[in-house]
Amino acid sequence: MPASRLRPHSPARYWRRNVQLIALLLVLWVALTAAPALFTGYLAFEFIGWPFPFWLAAYGAPLAFLLIVAAYGWIMNRADAHAAQTAGELDTADTPPREPR
Repeated sequence: MPASRLRPHSPARYWRRNVQLIALLLVLWVALTAAPALFTGYLAFEFIGWPFPFWLAAYGAPLAFLLIVAAYGWIMNRADAHAAQTAGELDTADTPPREPR
């Protein structure tokens, strides 16, 4: 039987998914950082006495960054639990059943 059938969730696959998630979240982070700077001309209006880009930089960006970190933690916790469950299933399939005493 091929090794890929024995271990459907290999460490290489887990790491590849982790790197893809990190790359996606970094692209999102760059977009959230660059978008207010690129569209400052369109966002030049007052909001509660301050320019709107100030509000985006002061409150919007930190909240978005916290959401990115929370999303990464939630997704990776689920992936870790799934990997541990899969590893547990593989370990129990390889061990012979115990005899009753």
